[in-house]
Amino acid sequence: MEFIDLHAQQQRIRETIEARIRAVLDHGQYIMGPEIKELESKLAAYVGVKHALGCASGTDALLMALMALQAGPGDAIFTSPFTFIATAEVISLLGATPVFVDINERTFNIDPEKLEQAIIALKNNDRSIYPLPLTTHSSHLTSRPLTPHTSHLTPKGIIPVDLFGLLADYAAIEKIASKHGIKIIEDAAQSFGAESMKRKACSFGDIACTSFFPAKPLGCYGDGGMCFTNDDGAAEIMDSIRVHGKGNHKYENVRIGINGRLDTLQAAILIAKFGIFAEEIELRQKVAAGYTVALQESPVTPPYIPGGYKSSWAQYSILAKNDKHRSTLQAKLKDTGVPTAIYYPKPLHLQTAFSYFGYRQGDFPISEDCASRIFSLPMHPYLKPADQDKIVHLLRS
Repeated sequence: MEFIDLHAQQQRIRETIEARIRAVLDHGQYIMGPEIKELESKLAAYVGVKHALGCASGTDALLMALMALQAGPGDAIFTSPFTFIATAEVISLLGATPVFVDINERTFNIDPEKLEQAIIALKNNDRSIYPLPLTTHSSHLTSRPLTPHTSHLTPKGIIPVDLFGLLADYAAIEKIASKHGIKIIEDAAQSFGAESMKRKACSFGDIACTSFFPAKPLGCYGDGGMCFTNDDGAAEIMDSIRVHGKGNHKYENVRIGINGRLDTLQAAILIAKFGIFAEEIELRQKVAAGYTVALQESPVTPPYIPGGYKSSWAQYSILAKNDKHRSTLQAKLKDTGVPTAIYYPKPLHLQTAFSYFGYRQGDFPISEDCASRIFSLPMHPYLKPADQDKIVHLLRS
């Protein structure tokens, strides 16, 4: 049994993929070829925004967005500690400071009430209001603490994470951001295809970012990502950044940038896969619904989707009673050929990479509790009913 079955998908559209790849081989424009603009146009229209800019990875998408907002030393960027490291990694790479905010225990996404507490705590330099980083640093190249306080940090941005395919509570987050004059970058690495408030993922915030890593709802056959925005100025800056800060041509450099281009071959593959994407999102809904109905009144807690939301189901993550219970269930599933995974076993505030911020065990209790109990089941559009029945039976028994 596959955890994510990319083979079944490829069998459906193999001829289309190969035709798209041959077209690239024929025209030979491997860097920024015509498929880049075609993909950007299709996905911008799908999301409902003015600009879409392909890039080399979801991580580069977040980095480019932060660079477009001129985030750097002295800036605080609020985000979740219960996510993949890339979300906070790019903040530190620019010398800004990630300020972690705990999650909602049902959605696994950043808690808006705690977000406002963290912003107020930072503005007042008061850790009694909410946990704050104790130290800051001048760049990602050193972990030497410079000051034992956060009073000099300026609230600059919020990166909510649409974890496992479920959009964050942007209605509440946008109100908080507007109140405090803070920009929003939507981390939609896992949520492309999701919806809430009659809007699609990647249409929220000032800039939105997604990933085309192969395991994502819309994935290529390598690394890839995309930024989305309605801001003409931000789009122009990110277009420059992804090609080494180019001006009118690649040998005129008007700013510091990165080598962040999306490969033409990957764009061609994504165009082919996008042709069946809407159908696959609906198939994911059916698989998720099958799990959720069958796992009611079982020893595990199925994921919660608020009313008016539609997840893209990048993962189907459940909560065991405790760490021991999780290990027992995973071992039982493994023994019968059912793969599982843990996203994420250690929150970011407890990772060695961020130890210089002085966060402690207990600072973000919900993230820590979820990390000790969560695990994910096989989830993809082509999961066979018999396989799903087998998984459910093992969990219920």
